[in-house]
Amino acid sequence: MTKIHGIKLAFGDPDPKTGRASMNEVPGSEFEMNVELVLLAMGFVHPIHEGMIQELDLKLDARQNVYCDENKMTSEEGVFVAGDMTRGQSLVVWAIAEGREAARSVDEFLMKTTQLPHSQFLK
Repeated sequence: MTKIHGIKLAFGDPDPKTGRASMNEVPGSEFEMNVELVLLAMGFVHPIHEGMIQELDLKLDARQNVYCDENKMTSEEGVFVAGDMTRGQSLVVWAIAEGREAARSVDEFLMKTTQLPHSQFLK
């Protein structure tokens, strides 16, 4: 991945049935950004496959979470995941531990070496 395409969003009126605020695209706010790394914060829900997961054609595991190897790399070289994306709904402490392990793997992937420690909670 070398570039992302985005558009700014603004809160709209609440949905009359659910009370949840809607998100509306801001006209004329499209932008592109060169990137070397993209981190997805998906929240405490099952990974939504539509969008980036499908566009990158990431493999899924048997529970429909994003597959990753022991280094937290997905089936797409250079794309790493952790937390709810790989484990499903879980506690934030697992997401933090896996995020640290993913950061270590990203550092090693980019720099070819790392001095960051392995997460002691994942052993």
